[in-house]
Amino acid sequence: MEIHTLPISELRRKQPRFRGLESGHRACLGCGEALAARLVTEVIGPDVMIANATGCLEIFTTPWPESAWRVPWIHSLFENTGAVAAGMESALKAQGRSTKVLAFGGDGGTFDIGFQALSGMLERGHSVLYVCFDNEAYMNTGIQRSSSTPHAAMTTTSPPGKERMGKRHLKKDIVSIVAAHHIPYAATSSVAYPSDIRKKVRRALAIEGPTFLQIHCPCPLGWGHESHESIEIARLAVQTGLFPMIELERGGVAGVMPLRNVRPVTDYLKMQQRFRHLFVEDLRAQEELEHIQAIANHNIEVYGLQGEGKDAFDSEGMDTVRRGGMRWA
Repeated sequence: MEIHTLPISELRRKQPRFRGLESGHRACLGCGEALAARLVTEVIGPDVMIANATGCLEIFTTPWPESAWRVPWIHSLFENTGAVAAGMESALKAQGRSTKVLAFGGDGGTFDIGFQALSGMLERGHSVLYVCFDNEAYMNTGIQRSSSTPHAAMTTTSPPGKERMGKRHLKKDIVSIVAAHHIPYAATSSVAYPSDIRKKVRRALAIEGPTFLQIHCPCPLGWGHESHESIEIARLAVQTGLFPMIELERGGVAGVMPLRNVRPVTDYLKMQQRFRHLFVEDLRAQEELEHIQAIANHNIEVYGLQGEGKDAFDSEGMDTVRRGGMRWA
């Protein structure tokens, strides 16, 4: 009997990805957070435990008595995900088990309400990967501003009016604050770049000690765009320099994703209703657009994002340029 065998590459292609987050949950169409969570869980495999903060991800994946999770998953309070994950990691370590612990939170549960517990987890050195799904507002409770909400964005608690044009404060630089704890690894990524998410999750899980990944996730409902535009908008956030893709090790910048063609911030802003007040005949609106462009230009200069030729990778399949001229794939 003749036996036909497939090459290894073909077998790998036909093998289905592990699905830690199952389909059939109740996320909105075009939800960047749902896609980002799925990409992360595809990489981590089944031998994990997850602590999840209150927020959209918790709500749309676990409406009682249903759950979309296929891995051990614990929900506690909005403010203490870092503490819960630290306790899980300590218990597993005491049992001599190698199960990985991850903590999931949105920007509200990471930048704001849960920051104290997160900081404590990082300072104590717990071997936990904390993933922040950053959709830039408290979307689950009515689109209120958070400290992740960009400057001049409109939310229900930062409306444009006579006094100011949307949120007057700058977006908190959470990855730099986290990196200032001198942890081994912190990075940013975007749902528009699946390969980059997978690479950074694998890298973080291979490191002993606390690690952190911030993933930019568009929200069609809160940002005011069509559901099919989520990936395009997420990519524009990166290509304008408003959301730099970087890696930090022990507090210092270790790698960046250079940009081939830097786009003006208006290309990104005009696609979202939360910035519509900036595209009217108003001197203040023009000043705010110039201010936002200056923020992007600052990011590009500080992180050296302007790339040329072979050193630019601002499309899917890109690599990350490592400081010192080395790259990792």
